Amino acid sequence: MSPTSLKDRVVVVTGASRGVGAAVAVACARAGAKLVLAAKTVDPDPRLPGTLLDTKRMVEEAGSEALVVQFDARDATQCEGVIDAAVARFGRIDVLVNNAGAIFWAPVADWTQKKFDLVFGVNVRASYALAHAAIPHMRKQGYGHIVMMSPPFPANPAMPGAVGKAPYMVSKLGMTILALAIDAEEKDNGIAAHALWPVTAIKTAATVNLGMGDDAQWRTVDILSDATVALLTRDPRACAFRAWLDEEVLAEAGVTDFAKYRCTPDVEPSAMSIELVDPGWSARMGRS
Repeated sequence: MSPTSLKDRVVVVTGASRGVGAAVAVACARAGAKLVLAAKTVDPDPRLPGTLLDTKRMVEEAGSEALVVQFDARDATQCEGVIDAAVARFGRIDVLVNNAGAIFWAPVADWTQKKFDLVFGVNVRASYALAHAAIPHMRKQGYGHIVMMSPPFPANPAMPGAVGKAPYMVSKLGMTILALAIDAEEKDNGIAAHALWPVTAIKTAATVNLGMGDDAQWRTVDILSDATVALLTRDPRACAFRAWLDEEVLAEAGVTDFAKYRCTPDVEPSAMSIELVDPGWSARMGRS
């Protein structure tokens, strides 16, 4: 990838205060993009490392500029405000990365309505509200990428990975359906939409705090940030919708050795136990 392949593009990243969102923002900055960093955390939180101001500093150290926008993803008006702020500052929006997410796992009987509404509000409703606000600006310029951090569809609805996680997984699959629809609806306007998901678990504050394994089972956030940049450097008019896995994106970009993404240098982590559709499905659902 060229280090200037996103030169002067305006990229909005939600959930940008830490983890995958912060890594995506910095990777885009290194590729020449200007960043709009949106999240809830501006002031340090002793429970979680990272703030929007920390990410802004890293973007600037990477040689770019960033606008910080604090917002509550559950508030549709604040979602619209993120896009308005991006356009007011930079005059355009080229990319929207819907990375902000809420995670909760429990059997269906143990979910409260409040928890259900929180997860769906952050994962699905915010992704819709942000995309809805961004699309008119992308239409005007005839260019845009929208990325949902969400998985491919399962081949088997009774897959073991859904047990104890069903409402969460439904919310994430809802993001993938939004991407599929946006891509089909906006293809003539130069807008592409994608879903992107890791093959193996990624080390973040969430995976650590939820006890979802250890370093030998995780990859670093860099594999998702590199895969995101690889998607965003493509011409959106030439893209076909796919619910991508990170390894697929990088392989098509010529990267097939993933050892550098290991958290434990001499241990290759195993793939997550999610049974997915056959690899050709998402390509067949895309543009001809």
